[in-house]
Amino acid sequence: MRDYELRRGVAKQLEGDGLHQIAVGEFGDAGTDGAKVIVSYGALEKLVAWTDGKRLFVDTTMKPGVPDHVATDTIKAFNAFLEKATGYTAKERGKRAQAAAKKGAA
Repeated sequence: MRDYELRRGVAKQLEGDGLHQIAVGEFGDAGTDGAKVIVSYGALEKLVAWTDGKRLFVDTTMKPGVPDHVATDTIKAFNAFLEKATGYTAKERGKRAQAAAKKGAA
């Protein structure tokens, strides 16, 4: 499971049905289990996403041995989902993760 920091103001967009709507927009179909959004798409056997209002939590299970074009499409959709849900691009999320790791190691 991974957790992602939310950009200021994005948490309000995720309230209620917001996270589910983002998942439907990126993956085409998404179910819910309480406040958690559940998706199965391409190389993602199962993706479960939820938020506590401050962070986005994502738990993924991958399908091994999928064709390259399916894997590429899945990565693009997953990154687009994370960008809309967190408010940060992949590059910004990487920089924040590195900064958090350095801060934790110090």
